[in-house]
Amino acid sequence: MPDIFDALPGLEVPVEAISKNLGEMWASTAAAGGPAPSTEDAKATQVNFVLHLGFLTSAEDASEQFRIAVEFSKRYPSRIVVLCPQVDDDGGIAMRAKIYGECHLGKSKGDKRCVEFVMLSYPRRARQFLENQVSICLSTDLPLYYWAHRFSASSKLADYNYLLTRARRVLIDSAVAPDDALTYPWPHPNALRDLAFARLLPVRQSLGQFLSRYPMDVLCSGLEAVTLGHAPQWKAEGRVLLNWLRDRIGECGRNQAVYQQEVREGNGLAVEFRYAGGVKRFSWSADLATGNALFDADFGTGPTRLPAAASVLSPDEALSQAMFF
Repeated sequence: MPDIFDALPGLEVPVEAISKNLGEMWASTAAAGGPAPSTEDAKATQVNFVLHLGFLTSAEDASEQFRIAVEFSKRYPSRIVVLCPQVDDDGGIAMRAKIYGECHLGKSKGDKRCVEFVMLSYPRRARQFLENQVSICLSTDLPLYYWAHRFSASSKLADYNYLLTRARRVLIDSAVAPDDALTYPWPHPNALRDLAFARLLPVRQSLGQFLSRYPMDVLCSGLEAVTLGHAPQWKAEGRVLLNWLRDRIGECGRNQAVYQQEVREGNGLAVEFRYAGGVKRFSWSADLATGNALFDADFGTGPTRLPAAASVLSPDEALSQAMFF
């Protein structure tokens, strides 16, 4: 399997000379007429961001996550450290480093959004030196965000206590994380954010806006079951959406409804409320490939059928949502 470190772009530099080479990189870019941060803008980054590519990350996947981080930085100038643990450990302790930078020009000449990447490849035996090296690469006066991608086991990720305890947000994606990732006893569970939940923001807003038209006792009275149907590829999103509905509809405290999840054909999500006696009904279905959705409801005031849009956030937008909200 190709090494994910080798698959990422950038210039390989000595680990002990990362800062010096970053400065030289921007200087040579500016000399060639390319967009680069000026001396005053060099520290204008807004966040420290550590992207940890776990053992289950392929070379192609690593390149895709790198692209997402670049897109994110177009709105939030960042210093990004990418951790690339070595799958094949030769018993050594040597680290390798790469640097990479981009600046994106906005509507005006002075509107530049710059990102600096430091990629660190390390074997298991160098793990004890990693925290010190990461801290050197980060800006000390900026908040830290930590994104752990495709890690093989929660217990192994728990070894990175420095990042788990220092980070303002710890980001995971339950669609590709171990099954216990959301229930594992992390040092600061309140800092944990799930990208699967974040990318459902437009879906949650659409459902919430429709259901908020009705009093909670109308929604809950006689409710027997809430079913969340999902296509196979949307299993994680189906799970978090069902939990969200349980939290919201369960606020009335009156019903003992069953909440269940089931796989369905297609490329989307569906929600159905079943009521005693069949007097009331509610359903919502969405095809996330076409972006079309349909509400079908009757809460005792007459039937309502309402076409609507349905979408999920792009990966970089979901990243922003999970980090800051």
